[in-house]
Amino acid sequence: MDINTIAKMAGVSRATVSRYFNDGYVSEQKRQAIAKAIEETGYTPSQQAQTLRTGKTNLVGVILPKVNSYSVSRMLAGISVAFADTPYQMLLANTNNSKDAEVSYLQLFSNRNQVDGIILIATVFDKAHMDAIRELRCPLVVLGQDLEGHTSVYNDDYRSMYWLVRKVLEKGQHPAYIGVTEEDESAGRDRHRGFMDACRDAGIEVPQDAQVESAFTLDSGYLCAERILDIHPETDTLVCASDNIAYGAMTCAKEYGKRVPEDVQITGVGDGDLSRVVTPTLTTIHHHYHTAGQEAASLLLEAMQGKPSVSREIRMGYEIQIRNSTRS
Repeated sequence: MDINTIAKMAGVSRATVSRYFNDGYVSEQKRQAIAKAIEETGYTPSQQAQTLRTGKTNLVGVILPKVNSYSVSRMLAGISVAFADTPYQMLLANTNNSKDAEVSYLQLFSNRNQVDGIILIATVFDKAHMDAIRELRCPLVVLGQDLEGHTSVYNDDYRSMYWLVRKVLEKGQHPAYIGVTEEDESAGRDRHRGFMDACRDAGIEVPQDAQVESAFTLDSGYLCAERILDIHPETDTLVCASDNIAYGAMTCAKEYGKRVPEDVQITGVGDGDLSRVVTPTLTTIHHHYHTAGQEAASLLLEAMQGKPSVSREIRMGYEIQIRNSTRS
């Protein structure tokens, strides 16, 4: 079964069937005849043949740092919604937070012309990343980071953290910070900078050993909170760079006999589902991850369809969710 058989059954030319499959102009009468032949035979065109003919794969590469992440899963859900009514399918490349794997996938998708476009849910950019991006042969949208000169959709990590900390410091005098690697410019550097600037503007100086670096895990949050509370038992506010870190810090504080929020306030970032059911419920920052994923996919669709390729930057809004883990 091939395209010639479909053409013969429908009483049209091979070129007409080809236009049908590639969304070209075909009269309604001929379109119905072709559709009937396809239905009767169950024919589907060869993806490889279509790719050779059109230069398009109808595939989009999505490079992501990890799959077991609330924020990443919400972004993917948004991307999926945007592609739902299009011919595009997603190829997911999970890097497990490996910078080398991110670069390898960028090179793989580009060098073999496997995809028509790429969404990179980014954490870190180094020289290898930038070299790989410059060599790309397809459109790229960066999601989660602001990469100058490239189309990006990102969260306002600095200002959201700044205003969260200003709010909780109305009831706290001895804050500490549990952050993540500052190689991650958004979740690491920008959130830490927002915390420090808010403390400075509140007239509070935070000791260096009250600022520690964690992994994005509950266990690491616990250990970092333990270190801080051992050195600075006077700590009355623990600001965490993610909800998971905050859950670990909350568990540690309780085991140290601290009441939350009476003795120590705890905040997170992400507003995951658990933040509304832990005890006490977690004060956190809500970033619009789902909508960000939709926006990134929409921008990539425009680029893949040949629309003007001027780079665009979209900074998403945020909401500060004040709950029971802080003093109102």
